[in-house]
Amino acid sequence: MKATPDVPPSSSADAPDQPINSERDQISQNIDAVLKFYTREEKKIGHWQRILEHVSSFIGQPIFFGFILLFVALWVIVNIVLHLLGMTEFDPPPYFWLQGIVGLGALLTATVVLTKQNRLAKLEEQRAHLDLKVTLLTEQKAAKLIDLLEELRRDLPNVKDRPDPEAAVLQQSMNPGSVLAALDERSESDEQSKEIKDVQE
Repeated sequence: MKATPDVPPSSSADAPDQPINSERDQISQNIDAVLKFYTREEKKIGHWQRILEHVSSFIGQPIFFGFILLFVALWVIVNIVLHLLGMTEFDPPPYFWLQGIVGLGALLTATVVLTKQNRLAKLEEQRAHLDLKVTLLTEQKAAKLIDLLEELRRDLPNVKDRPDPEAAVLQQSMNPGSVLAALDERSESDEQSKEIKDVQE
């Protein structure tokens, strides 16, 4: 019998995998971009900033709350025991030294937390700018798709060509300057209406 030659796999068999691979590549690129963004921001953190954020992370844990309660309770109990034993208290009521320590601790805690919040606020602002850019780019792509669909609808002979004012408006890309101006006008009108309402009350 005559051996049948091996038939090489057709290119059409590999065709369905190409869009999947390209989609996976696109997803990987997006993930890498996000990871690079966070890695770059992480490298910007200074040595002292990193120490303060570790302290802030410890302060935000429930164990720190329990430590504060235990410290205050022991401070008060030791002073009460010394008083009952007829010995001199190192911080008699109303516990001025304890109040000073608690006040200093509150000041340091607020400073540490605000330091971390300031860095996170800057990071959040950068993310907001990135989201705005992505939103504007998506809007431009959507407007282009509507434009292409309208052009295809006009070219198809079996589709009735009729004017669509809504599609004509959606074909135009959004102008960021106009959006900002509209937001400013809206905020000003809201402030004016709030002032009028306060005057009436």
